[in-house]
Amino acid sequence: MAELEGFMYPRTPTGAGSILPGPPWHYSGDMLTVEFRTDPANVAELLPEPLKLVDDDPGAVALIWADWQSCGDSFEEILDPARAQYKEVFLVVRCSYRGQIFSRAAYIWVDKDFAMARGHIQGYPKKMSEIWMTRPVAYGKAGPRLEPGGQFGATLSTWGRRIAEARFTIWGTAESPGFVNSHPMLHSRQMPAIEMDGRDSLDELVTMRGYDADLGPVFSGDAELVLPENPTEELTRLAPFEVIGGYYRQVGNSMAGGTTLWAAPNPMESE
Repeated sequence: MAELEGFMYPRTPTGAGSILPGPPWHYSGDMLTVEFRTDPANVAELLPEPLKLVDDDPGAVALIWADWQSCGDSFEEILDPARAQYKEVFLVVRCSYRGQIFSRAAYIWVDKDFAMARGHIQGYPKKMSEIWMTRPVAYGKAGPRLEPGGQFGATLSTWGRRIAEARFTIWGTAESPGFVNSHPMLHSRQMPAIEMDGRDSLDELVTMRGYDADLGPVFSGDAELVLPENPTEELTRLAPFEVIGGYYRQVGNSMAGGTTLWAAPNPMESE
């Protein structure tokens, strides 16, 4: 039998056909963050056991649009940009686990298959979608400047229906892009058993944090957020809500792996 190569499926004779190259992965991009406050009960229903609400401002959440360029250590994707560029939107909540505060992507949407596959490995519950966000410009009139008065728009759609839209106007700068997405990430890696009888063959809590962060200035300002009704998404469960503020930042970082904090016993091993 052949020994197939590749970090992820499909594993092939050379590994070149894998949907995703192995880590480390490097990211550079623009992030538009809208923080808002909802009823803490709406956050609690997004936290599986044994995760708990944080004590300080438990109803604070963030919806983040990101326009990324990513690559592996060979950097070959940079010269083949269809394999490097993607956009995503993620809803971040905070939670407490064993006395430590974490950030957690409760929902996340992405527009490229390699980014979705990578997210599933990391525990991000990614779904395919259509995402757009205004890009800043340095020349001409067809875009905002990263300066006071610059205006940005962002949209998210799934299955042909818009599920979120935001507008942001820069008024100044800030020390940080909010507080909700400022902790190590805590995610669930799960896979139903092939018997499809209610058991999971994989059920873990994992944490990760990037390294080699390279961060631009934070631009802060006013934000507006609309969450339209949708038959296949549940963002409207966060209504009513109050917008806290908006932030825009250009960022870079790298990721190589994480840490398993908890793993359920594999039911297949006990049979």
